[in-house]
Amino acid sequence: MASPRLIDALGHGPSDKRIDLLRGIARSGSISQAARDAGVSYKAAWQAIDTLTNLAGVPLVERAVGGAGGGGAVLTAHGGHLLELAEALDTARRAVHARWAAGGAEAAPRADTTIARLAVRTSMRNQLPAVIESMASTGRTVRALMRLGDGAEGGRIAARITQESAELLGLHEGLPVLALCKATAVRVLRADAAPASARGNRLDGAVTGVLRGAGGDEVAVAIGAGLQLVGFAPRDVALRTRQRVAAVLDEAAVVVALPA
Repeated sequence: MASPRLIDALGHGPSDKRIDLLRGIARSGSISQAARDAGVSYKAAWQAIDTLTNLAGVPLVERAVGGAGGGGAVLTAHGGHLLELAEALDTARRAVHARWAAGGAEAAPRADTTIARLAVRTSMRNQLPAVIESMASTGRTVRALMRLGDGAEGGRIAARITQESAELLGLHEGLPVLALCKATAVRVLRADAAPASARGNRLDGAVTGVLRGAGGDEVAVAIGAGLQLVGFAPRDVALRTRQRVAAVLDEAAVVVALPA
């Protein structure tokens, strides 16, 4: 029998809609009702359950198909334990936050934000704080346009994600998020040679460092608002420090994450 990894399913704190869905199932015995209570579609609800099950490594929900009542759903013992763990972690978070706030530190709001951002652990080199500026649906995908940094000087970056992912993250205008992308997905080119693609991101800046490599040069680029993006340039481009460049990446390569 698989060993549960319940802590792996608790990556985004008490506001995670995936956990809200489990609470709803425990309360109503219905995935449809839990989805309505959480404000997401039935398809998104099942996507959330599948994701949590993958992370936990054990079944969290059992469902009955058909019957006079149309079937239902119940949490497994592991699903119940996951909710108990979520509540315990929520209580601990609130206690820590209350102690910090009681100290009256002026830096408390920024410290809260910084700690939340640091809680995201990923292999993606580029992790940029951002705010959702607008959202537009096209078919089954949503284009989220984000303003980088804490002000207006960091430029903008767009991500294309599924409607279900947007629902489960609860994305909306004005929401603070993290824009993530692999360094290997970013092409760094001379500013005058970079394309302006309608479905791609272009972030202009200046080279702050170059690491030469046989397969291409790793380039760090200052893009404003104190932010830095890392990407790769072809070896024959031979970029230099302080040179004006453009970092180009596809919108589908950008991941939207919520601080914990």
